[in-house]
This record gives sequence, structure tokens and C-alpha cells, in this order.
Amino acid sequence: MAEFIVHSVPGSPFGRAALIALEETGADYRFQMVAPGGMKSAEHLALHPFGRIPVLQHGDFTLYETQAIVRYVDRVAGGARLSPSDPKAAALMDQAMNISDWYLFQGVGNVIGFQRIVGPRLLGITPDEAAIEAVMPRAREVVAELARLLGDQPYFVGNQMTLADVALAPQVDFLAMTPEGATLMAEAPQLGQWLQRVNARPSLQATTWEKVAAMAAAA
Repeated sequence: MAEFIVHSVPGSPFGRAALIALEETGADYRFQMVAPGGMKSAEHLALHPFGRIPVLQHGDFTLYETQAIVRYVDRVAGGARLSPSDPKAAALMDQAMNISDWYLFQGVGNVIGFQRIVGPRLLGITPDEAAIEAVMPRAREVVAELARLLGDQPYFVGNQMTLADVALAPQVDFLAMTPEGATLMAEAPQLGQWLQRVNARPSLQATTWEKVAAMAAAA
């Protein structure tokens, strides 16, 4: 089977989801760093017309959008399957993945994560405390719903890791790196326990910001 190539940047939760899926399925892959400012380059736009990350290449096949990427990896990589066969369980997985994209990232993670981590670390900006405070009610709403859906299960769709956990883990972990995220995890202890559980998996340990930066440096 052709090697998988992931075009992304260290620290991207969406790029990390693609890498976690590859790690969980035992696939051979290579990380291709997108240069700073390179997402709007002609070279990258030829891979992703909207200038975002990640992009997956697999032989002569190119794919963008994280949900499409992780589902493709699950279908073709072999190894452990990350999608349940039961239709209701699969629907719950899809629901959680959409929550990750549309409610956890949009309006929560993209604000708090940028203000607390990306902006200060990469751009040298001072966090906008008013912007962070403004999204905290939404953050609490999303975290409460995720905790409700998780319940007392070890993973979001029962006893096994699925693409729901693959999508959510990088986003929740990124949020938990901030003071606000730590507070939210304390308010929803079962979600914090789930995060500890998934963070202990080799796939998460192999795809931290630092480990992916090392991949980029070694490429």
C-alpha cells in the first residue's frame, strides 16, 4: 500500500486527528510540514483550494477535510477499525464528530485556543481577555453536552475508541492546555477522566505538538 502523507503544522488539532487515525490503524505515514504562511501558497492551494489543513495524499489520491480524511484512513488502512458497525452507534459517532467541528472548535476552541496558545506562542500577541470571557458560556454549554453524551462510558460510543474520540481528543486536549479549559475539565470530571484515558494511548502520545514538531524537523 502507498504511504500516507499528511500536510499540516505542529499543534493543529485537525492535523493531529488525522495523525491519530493513522497511528490507531497502524498505517505507515509521513508528516509534511506546511511552511509558515504557506497555506495560501500556490503549491498548497493546488492541494486544498480553501487554503487550510490538513491535506492527505495517498499515492495519486489527494483528500482534504478532516472528517473525510479520518473516515478514508479507517476504510483503507487496515488494522483496528474505528467505526462501529451498528447504525445507531455509528450515528452517535457522527454526531460527536460534528459537535467537535461545529460547536467545540467554532466559537470555543478557535477563540480560547488562539487567544491563549496560538497567538502568544506564534504571533507574540497579548490575549484578549474580553473575547475569552465572551465565549465561556458557550464553552460551558458544549462541555456539559459532551459530558452528558459520554456518561459513564470509557469512550464516546461505548467501550472502544472510535472516530468520535479521534476527532474530539485533539480539540479537548488543546482546550485543556488553557486555564479556562482546566476549569471546564474540573466542572465536568468524567470528561477530564476521558481525556486522561485517551491521552495515555500511544496514538495520542505520538502526536503531541512536540512530537509532531520533531517529525517536521526530521523530514
